[in-house]
Amino acid sequence: MGRLSRRLRELGDLSAEAYLRRVEGDVTERVQLLDAICTHETSFFREPKHFEFLEQEVLPRWRAQGATDQGTRTVRVWSAGCSTGEEPFSLAMLLSHRLPEWEGWRLEILASDLSTRILAQARQAVWPQEKAADIPMEYLKAYMLRGTGTQEGWMKAGPELREQVRFQRVNLHSAFYPVEGPFDLLFCRNVLIYFDDVSRQRTVQRLLGHLAPTGYLFLGHAESLIGRSHCVRAVVPTVYAVSTSALGEEARTGGR
Repeated sequence: MGRLSRRLRELGDLSAEAYLRRVEGDVTERVQLLDAICTHETSFFREPKHFEFLEQEVLPRWRAQGATDQGTRTVRVWSAGCSTGEEPFSLAMLLSHRLPEWEGWRLEILASDLSTRILAQARQAVWPQEKAADIPMEYLKAYMLRGTGTQEGWMKAGPELREQVRFQRVNLHSAFYPVEGPFDLLFCRNVLIYFDDVSRQRTVQRLLGHLAPTGYLFLGHAESLIGRSHCVRAVVPTVYAVSTSALGEEARTGGR
């Protein structure tokens, strides 16, 4: 709660009651409050089984058939709850390496978070050099720039990688997400654990509404939809696809 205490001091040591009244009447201050209390722990290639699934199962199939399962060479990805950017840039490195531009592949990666402060940091695409320990050496050499001089001890994503990632503020609790789907890959990992059961179910349904019929939804390893949703099937642990029965029902009802 250190950031919240700091915010109260910035406002003249407001009491908790006075600050609550301010938050209730000021949309901008509500955003500041959310920035102060949100948790943003992350790392490059976190939960490596997900990246192994992509590298060993999904990407070889797409490359062999010359297109995604949607029939296009444009791969659309959404990293929902992107924090300081490690997840979307991990995906950008993996996809750029396995689906090269010279073969006609194009990447569109949306990285969203609730916190405007964290999004501003993520857009910089700069991290402490010690975070390089989580990045495979071939990716590190190909896509990361090592800082020198005043930037020594830091690393930055190269320009070709930064061009593939677009950042946007999205509140996953909202009834409407201002994003353009469908997405082939949708990562929402270690976010739903902070939601109650009702909010979690509603959020999953909204996320699935932005997933391509042949796309994959990735959740954190502490999260599971087993027994919670009839709309998805588990492909591997915490990786889900829209169930064939759900697709059949949609086709039968015309998507109503």
